[in-house]
Amino acid sequence: MLHSHAEIRRRIDALGPWFHNMELAGVETAPNHFLGNYPLIKWRKFAEAIPADLTGKTVLDIGCNAGFYSIEMKRRGAARVLGIDFDEAYLAQARFAAEIANCEIEFQKLSVYDVGALRETFDIVLFMGVLYHLRHPLLALDLIREHVAGDLMIFQSMQRGSTDLPEMEENYHFWTHDLFDRPEFPKLHFIEHRYADDPTNWWIPNRACTEAMLRSAGFEIVLHPEQEVYFCRAAGDPASGGPVYPSKGQRHD
Repeated sequence: MLHSHAEIRRRIDALGPWFHNMELAGVETAPNHFLGNYPLIKWRKFAEAIPADLTGKTVLDIGCNAGFYSIEMKRRGAARVLGIDFDEAYLAQARFAAEIANCEIEFQKLSVYDVGALRETFDIVLFMGVLYHLRHPLLALDLIREHVAGDLMIFQSMQRGSTDLPEMEENYHFWTHDLFDRPEFPKLHFIEHRYADDPTNWWIPNRACTEAMLRSAGFEIVLHPEQEVYFCRAAGDPASGGPVYPSKGQRHD
């Protein structure tokens, strides 16, 4: 454990820039975050919906970034917390943050598309702030549902557009056109270039689309404690019957 504030500050600076603002032994990692004290301000809006005692529970934090949520789960007594991310810089931050917080958390470099390689299910899956960074968002939800969601998934996504929920019919005639112009119709907005200066912001759903995608992947929404946050349980089968596994094929140069 590092106790010197000066040394912690030096390590924070060396590991930066940070997206998670975290207080490590009194030293903030991103005090000038454009979203404010993030993700603490987000966490406080739904933290009470999560049991205060997670003794014996296993947790998978997908796209863990610097480990803010992983640490919060461990502080509530989770028996095992695994944080995964594909970015080595974020994983280095997460390991350092967990060290300073004195939390025993496992971190692995792994993409959400490869969660099947874990070969285990978890009591709680955190899938926070990842969906809109993915080229294949519905595939990611399908893979989570099939491979790692043992019970509860806590999901969050940036949302734009209408927050209204339409009454949807089971089927529509081919010549039905007007519903696609309705703001509340489920829409997944595609960002070809950048949004908020981030080239990985690919898709931004409206509320109806978020909820429809969760249901389509085989999740039941049981709680909506914050505008962008959903508590879901694995229930029923995905609409497509499960994720697809495309062959890589052979290249002939």
